[in-house]
Amino acid sequence: MKRMSDKRLQLIKTAFKLFYLKGVHAVGINEILSESGVAKKTLYHHFSGKEALVSAVLEYRDQRFHDWLKGQLDQAKPGPDSVLTLFDALDDWFNNRVDELQPFHGCFFINVSAEFSEPNNPLHQLCSHHKERVAQLIRAQVETLDLEPVAADAFTNALCLLKEGAITLAHVQGDRLAAIKAKETALQLLQSSHCMRD
Repeated sequence: MKRMSDKRLQLIKTAFKLFYLKGVHAVGINEILSESGVAKKTLYHHFSGKEALVSAVLEYRDQRFHDWLKGQLDQAKPGPDSVLTLFDALDDWFNNRVDELQPFHGCFFINVSAEFSEPNNPLHQLCSHHKERVAQLIRAQVETLDLEPVAADAFTNALCLLKEGAITLAHVQGDRLAAIKAKETALQLLQSSHCMRD
């Protein structure tokens, strides 16, 4: 795979930091250029316009988040612990203990999808794709449990809903215990589905 050029990566990282803090529509190209120290000509060499830059930023964040979460989940032993590890990881993120994800300001993909709310918008679709990829990671952990396929689907959906609710609670209401609360609910679901063994 061809290595991303330093200037392109610098633009993406700078744009992400600004978009995450302020929102996409609130940040102009000139602010990104000023903050990054990259020339306008260089920006337009790498990106056809702001939408192309936003798309690249979404892909960059998606990969970083995916790699981080997969790394956290892979460390857990198969079974119920691997499912609950999801919420330990979220707790670290909400409480700014994950340097590679930057200080928590909610879910970047929820934020961006709200700014580009038409389902057919390519940026909105990238946000949706991110959620699907995270759900696949969660489903892989659920598959380590001894559940029937229908039950596994239902439990995966429940965990995804708990995750999204925890993110919203942590961001909108500043509840830094949101992931722990969601973990307690997930544990109750596990126990009721007889996945927990003595």
